[in-house]
Amino acid sequence: MTLVLTPPLAAGEELAPGLEVIEHLARNLALDVYDAWDRDRYCRVVVKAVRPDRAGVERVVARLRREGELLARLAHPHIVRAYETREEPTPLVVLETLSGETLDHLVHRRTRGLPAGELAILGLQLCSAVRYLHRSGQLHLDLKPENVIVDQGFVKLLDLSLTRPPGLGPRGLGTPLYCAPEQARGGEFTTAADVWGVGAVLFEAATQQPPFGDGDEHEETHPQLTQRAPLVRSLRPRLPRAPAATIDGCLEPEIRHRPTLDEVIAALEPLA
Repeated sequence: MTLVLTPPLAAGEELAPGLEVIEHLARNLALDVYDAWDRDRYCRVVVKAVRPDRAGVERVVARLRREGELLARLAHPHIVRAYETREEPTPLVVLETLSGETLDHLVHRRTRGLPAGELAILGLQLCSAVRYLHRSGQLHLDLKPENVIVDQGFVKLLDLSLTRPPGLGPRGLGTPLYCAPEQARGGEFTTAADVWGVGAVLFEAATQQPPFGDGDEHEETHPQLTQRAPLVRSLRPRLPRAPAATIDGCLEPEIRHRPTLDEVIAALEPLA
């Protein structure tokens, strides 16, 4: 039997009382994302809603609910804000609308990677957001260029759907080409996993490719379990040694060899 999926809502339809669809933006395995008009707030918002065919999957609903509740507690200039979480008529989270573009788009529309100064500013803002999360008792665990919005040099971190406290975690949590080796293996997750994520984002911003090539980021393969990432300067020879060494350090396979976020910040600040 062929499964017929419910199509996304069209422009003008109502997501929930007071939330009118402007445009359907994206659909993944669990969620629909909409550009919407919030009549109560009198502004545009982004709405992440559980897909109709996944509304009965408690794991999906719980993950979205957890993300909305976490974002509502956070207050940081480089983390997207959530306005509210609703359960009816479908589970959804209402988020602020951001201008700018994803770092993924920004990097790949340019002829070369970011200059050292821009790279340092990106890294400092990203580290600030991630360090704030850590001080709030949470790990992000899905740092990648798609989850970073840049608007004239100002960074916002998105998608806290995989966020969890440090501790034991399942194998393969995160996006395969970007997650730390310990995420690929499963086991004990610490702040070092996000240090790796910061390094992976900066590596791609510097070289225009992820640390492990240009494969499909959603393929269920983890080359970081058997390979080391190439040195940044092997792909970007003119990048100054200080940021290159910092990025290389973040991508050390052994957790104990990676710098802390404070050490990454200290290395990048002079370049900014």
